Amino acid sequence: HLPGEILGLDAIQNDQHGCFAKALETTAICEMPFGRLEELSVNIPSLQHQMLRLLSREVGTEAQMISLLNNSTAEERLASFLLSLSERFKRRGFSASDFFLAMSRQDIGSYLGLALETVSRLFTRFQDQGILEVERKHVQIKDIERLKEILKHQAPSPSSASRSS
Repeated sequence: HLPGEILGLDAIQNDQHGCFAKALETTAICEMPFGRLEELSVNIPSLQHQMLRLLSREVGTEAQMISLLNNSTAEERLASFLLSLSERFKRRGFSASDFFLAMSRQDIGSYLGLALETVSRLFTRFQDQGILEVERKHVQIKDIERLKEILKHQAPSPSSASRSS
């Protein structure tokens, strides 16, 4: 998660989280009990609307991740991961093309269902192709359009196919 992103929405259903979070760098958090959030949402209709939008985005993101893991090549997974980070940094007012990865290559591999060696090899390939410049955790996206092209080879998911018909 990046600064300003909400985590823990998975526990709304049964007051239990399905996973845990680990801070990879110095982090500040603001904890808000769900009961308090419910109370505020009743009194502030725009907050309730925003929470519904956040929940909808979470559902969409999870569906995309499942599709990515089930239907994509290793190259497409890493391209999607980098494009997602780029967009999320951009939404928060940071650079979309120059950022530091808090996650290790091992963590990225675990997240994307790939071996560490595969992640390292793909970073090297993307760098050799002029798509990225990488030095340890510092990443510069040099050709965002080429990253997007990698994803265009991905078959549409059933949900996007049904929307277009």
